[in-house]
Amino acid sequence: MAEKRNITRKRKRIKVRFGIEEPTKVAFTDDLSLDGIFLKTASPEKPGSLLCLEITLPDETLVLCKGRVHWAKRVPPNMLRLVGKGGMGLHILSYTQAEQAYGEFVGNLHR
Repeated sequence: MAEKRNITRKRKRIKVRFGIEEPTKVAFTDDLSLDGIFLKTASPEKPGSLLCLEITLPDETLVLCKGRVHWAKRVPPNMLRLVGKGGMGLHILSYTQAEQAYGEFVGNLHR
């Protein structure tokens, strides 16, 4: 499958809470960029779903944003560590808190 992204994502594992109405489920990033992330989770939402996200940066800064599920691959919980891409790819649509902190964090990963 050909890469469709214009921006390269960097691999980094950070905690993210997500959900449709409010962020109640926990996942971890596998890779991320300024406009998208891949969340490794055994309970991905359906493609097209709009999600509320709380991204906790390593310095404990809480980033609040909205994202849309671009694709999802459901994997049994006991197989999640063995399968390369079990989870969902998200496109970040808007930020409500700490957009600059997130941008600086991702920018530092790309150096």
